[in-house]
Amino acid sequence: MTHLSVREWGRVPVGEGGFSRREADALLAAARAHPKAHEDATNILVDLHKKLAVRQMVGVIAAEGCSLEILPKVDPADGGDEDAATVRSRLMRMLQVALGLDLSLGSASDLARQGDTLLDVIIRVFADQLLAEVRRGLPRRYLAQQNDLAAMRGSLDVTRQFTVHAVRPDRLACRYDELDANTPLMQIMATSVAFLGNHARSIETQRRLSELRHAFAEIRTCPVSQLPWQDVRIDRTNRRWRGLLDLAALLLRRDWQATHHDPGKAGITLLFPMNDLFEAYVGAMLRRAFAGTGISVTEQGGRAFCLGHHTGEHLSSGHLFQTKPDFILKRGGDIVAIIDTKWKRLAEPTDGKRGISQSDIYQLMAYARLYQARELMLLYPAVPGEEAGLQRGFGIVQGHERLSIATVDLSLGEAALLAQLRATITPTMSTIKACA
Repeated sequence: MTHLSVREWGRVPVGEGGFSRREADALLAAARAHPKAHEDATNILVDLHKKLAVRQMVGVIAAEGCSLEILPKVDPADGGDEDAATVRSRLMRMLQVALGLDLSLGSASDLARQGDTLLDVIIRVFADQLLAEVRRGLPRRYLAQQNDLAAMRGSLDVTRQFTVHAVRPDRLACRYDELDANTPLMQIMATSVAFLGNHARSIETQRRLSELRHAFAEIRTCPVSQLPWQDVRIDRTNRRWRGLLDLAALLLRRDWQATHHDPGKAGITLLFPMNDLFEAYVGAMLRRAFAGTGISVTEQGGRAFCLGHHTGEHLSSGHLFQTKPDFILKRGGDIVAIIDTKWKRLAEPTDGKRGISQSDIYQLMAYARLYQARELMLLYPAVPGEEAGLQRGFGIVQGHERLSIATVDLSLGEAALLAQLRATITPTMSTIKACA
């Protein structure tokens, strides 16, 4: 099996030292089948004949006999000084926080640093956690049963007894409840184990999945497309399985996931748009950073419209061109700041504009007008090793608003990152006292 790893915006050869033409075509087909792909999938992969160019998606594209891992990179022009294991470990942390997953980050980071791909690490974490829970016992629930028995059990199905068994007094039509592990939750777990067994590359992971197949031998499996997700009920008896259900959904169900179920061509294409992932990660960290301070964080809120019918009078609301700021920070009912995230590198300070897109500036100016916000911010990822935090503040002409440009260092640990966010954002909100 040919497996290669590349960074965002990078290229991999087709031919000598890379994928064969057949493998490249299979990867392109897998990219086109992904739910997040544009019509021709050029937002994921671009065919340059002798090379495949990747775009701003991260994750794994898998096809028959080959796979391609795409790792994050802040700057398309940068060759990437950090090793793949470090970047992969950071991506795992972002996924855990942004998607609310339980990835046992310590063990996941160790696996990532051993050279396993993103998909290998997630499958291994899933197998380890599932095996630990199975050894504690499968959750069971009472399921309604109907059976014809020689002795009475439960209650009598009178209609069936006096029709079907009218001439069989030795048989009793019984209705009763029975504790059974064959629940929708366990069916999802058993199917996940069977499916992931086709994709695990590590011998140790395969061993764990084999043990799990024996544990689930009595549980019914079904095609992935027919799994009973809507029938799962999480309660106090199976609450500890919530994290495993989320991991199974990540691998088999969610909209950034494409699965190919032909046993001979099994593959998992697991991709995340880096812009969306960065935004979700920052949002989760902002909520933690300002928890208990009286500041609330609303994601993709506001939804005010830019335009409406012209009447010559003051227009208080519109109906065209709706806006959705990434984050609105409020104190009570007052907006104190609006933040938009951008997954790209700021230009050097010698460039007065810092490489900021003009359309991004127009967008923030519209927010200032629509939401009467005096503090606005564009937040970018910092290149590891470079100083992060507040980079520059601009005033908006004909107004009193301030538009701040800031960066956040994703290589920091959680506590340091939270402190950096508070130290960067709090001073820009002139109506807020400094947070501890």
